[in-house]
Amino acid sequence: MKFELTVFQRTLFWSLLIFTMMVRLLSLGSYPLNDTTEARYGEIARLMAETGDWITPQIHYGVPFWAKPPLSTWFSALSATIFGVNEFAMRLPSLLIAFAVIAIVYSLAKKQRGRDFALVSMVVLATSALFFVSSGTVMTDPALLLGTTLSMVAFWRAMTEDIREGRIWGYLFFVGLAIGLLAKGPVALVLTGMPIGIWILLQRQWKNTWRRIPWLTGLMLCLVLSVPWYYLAERKTPGFLNYFLIGEHWKRFVVSGWGGDLYGNAHSRPLGTIWLYWLLTALPWSLVLLAALCRKKLRRRVGSTLNRNKTWLVYLALWAVAPMVFFSLAGNILWTYILPGLPAFALLMAELMLAAPVMEQPSSLSPTNGTKTISRFATGTSLLFALLLILMVGHMVPVNNSQKGLVMAYQKDQIGLKGQLIYFHHRPHSAEFYSHGSARLAEQAKDMEAYFQSSDRDYFAVKKGHMKHFPEPIASRLDNLGEFSGYYLLREKTPYDKITPG
Repeated sequence: MKFELTVFQRTLFWSLLIFTMMVRLLSLGSYPLNDTTEARYGEIARLMAETGDWITPQIHYGVPFWAKPPLSTWFSALSATIFGVNEFAMRLPSLLIAFAVIAIVYSLAKKQRGRDFALVSMVVLATSALFFVSSGTVMTDPALLLGTTLSMVAFWRAMTEDIREGRIWGYLFFVGLAIGLLAKGPVALVLTGMPIGIWILLQRQWKNTWRRIPWLTGLMLCLVLSVPWYYLAERKTPGFLNYFLIGEHWKRFVVSGWGGDLYGNAHSRPLGTIWLYWLLTALPWSLVLLAALCRKKLRRRVGSTLNRNKTWLVYLALWAVAPMVFFSLAGNILWTYILPGLPAFALLMAELMLAAPVMEQPSSLSPTNGTKTISRFATGTSLLFALLLILMVGHMVPVNNSQKGLVMAYQKDQIGLKGQLIYFHHRPHSAEFYSHGSARLAEQAKDMEAYFQSSDRDYFAVKKGHMKHFPEPIASRLDNLGEFSGYYLLREKTPYDKITPG
């Protein structure tokens, strides 16, 4: 059953999609990389591009980063090599991945329900809060999204296409798994295997699945694409596999407040918090869904649609809720864990809002009130995104979680001098990124004494809350140049400045 838009509606939805993606493109370089996630992965990519070590990501010079595989870092490091070390280059791969995911979703929706239904689905996905944010953020989740989306779409098409074309999609299913393994690891197998396995059980598709999916050769393809990096990484830095597989993929989720994290603090949350995250990250469509399900007439439409195409909708529903179900019992979660289910949620929302009335059984559906609802919410959301971009570009929304301002102030003040920038007690990742790795760290006040012994006029960055740990003899030897994102920039006084008048 095909869904058809009018020429005006089709133009409107294409305009909304292009406008939303253009807003995201224009925003890529308009604000600094934020601590800790963006700046951390940006610095890891910068180090990879600088050192030429494409096997072991590094969080500091010579310090391996074992928490995640390198696919997203490869993308950002390659982009930095081409476009230079800047915010645009670091964020561009996430936007290109978003374009790829939208295209994959479009191919599935077009095959299943026609091009107009696919267009509406793309708009819903592009204007979802988390998808929009992640499409221009330096982190590993977009690469995982690419892998899981390709696998889920490829599996469905392998099961529904003719044998020859379905065979190609069957191999793409395993390519998607390899992408997921190189993006975030075994969690990609769970987020695809769980919904697919349940769907096979419910629909009794065991024989058909075995016949249509090239399990043996496809699995070999997946291993050839992913295993070599794991082997090389363990050989180069022994201990990686134990930390990554046991620590990051078991203890992180089952041990609340896991203390073995080498690169930060575990994000302990009450069980089931992932559903609240879904409500917030799937805005505005999560609220649209809840409001729609409160209407009896629309619930009847959903029931009628479900009876007509149960296999398809069950597949989408399982895909959409898989991240929430899997992470419901996890002790440590992040709001980005919702992302792999958003493409299916967008398709489900399109099915729900464009559902035919119960008494209608036409071969093609005329536009319904659901089309107007989607266009209104999508328009409002895209305009909100544009407004946020304007506020950021105009510096009307202060960025308080980046050291870019402080590093730039230091670089401007020390032109022609040799003074170093030293962070006291804690050095944010954004300080390393924007200083190109030159920012130093003094963990204790006594460690600063060595810098005073040199002839250089050094600079010190001290968090406001850490000033109380500063001994007065040291503080008296520094000039305060201002506050930047919760840090004071202090400059060492010259010998002339240190002379007390009188």
